[in-house]
Amino acid sequence: ATVACPSCFGMIFVGSKHCPRCGAAAVPPTIVKSEGLECPRCHAAMKLVVIGSATVSECETCLGLWLDVPAFEKICADREQQSAVLGTASPAPTGAVRQTSKVNYIPCPQCSQLMNRINFARCSGVIIDICKGHGAWFDRDELSRIVEFVRGGGLEASRTREKEEIKQERLRLLEDQRVAARDSRVFREQADHRIMGIGSAKGLHKFLLDS
Repeated sequence: ATVACPSCFGMIFVGSKHCPRCGAAAVPPTIVKSEGLECPRCHAAMKLVVIGSATVSECETCLGLWLDVPAFEKICADREQQSAVLGTASPAPTGAVRQTSKVNYIPCPQCSQLMNRINFARCSGVIIDICKGHGAWFDRDELSRIVEFVRGGGLEASRTREKEEIKQERLRLLEDQRVAARDSRVFREQADHRIMGIGSAKGLHKFLLDS
């Protein structure tokens, strides 16, 4: 089993005191205690685990992870936290990991409300379960896949794509407004012509009668 060096991000063996590449002290993940939260997948009691400087809840049975909002944001932004996630050595599951193609909405471990399923960054291909008020649930390996996506420039690409979509939407809106204004102007001009035509016909009719 290996963990990542918090300094150079190289992989080192669990139990090593120092990184053989840069000499930095090895900092393996630390198991804290059980906290009473129940795994939303297999309903086993979860334990608190410290990864880097972030404390997360882990299910030993299915290897799912529960992160509160600040912890997840920190992992997405902090390279050392990402290194710790990628290098975490998890124990082998005590039960078979359930694989299913059926979509199952699972409850938030804290408020018990069903969570929303989203494609992280809309283009990562990693579907995670989100409770907006409390945090995110990651099935086995999903958090590692997200970290790899982030470190590969996925978030920057997603933001660039989103900015381009917003720009194109604004251009479409401006074009729609221009077309609507043109159609409105044409309609008013046609209406004015019809009114003038009706007025002229009435004036001619009255002139003929008076004559």
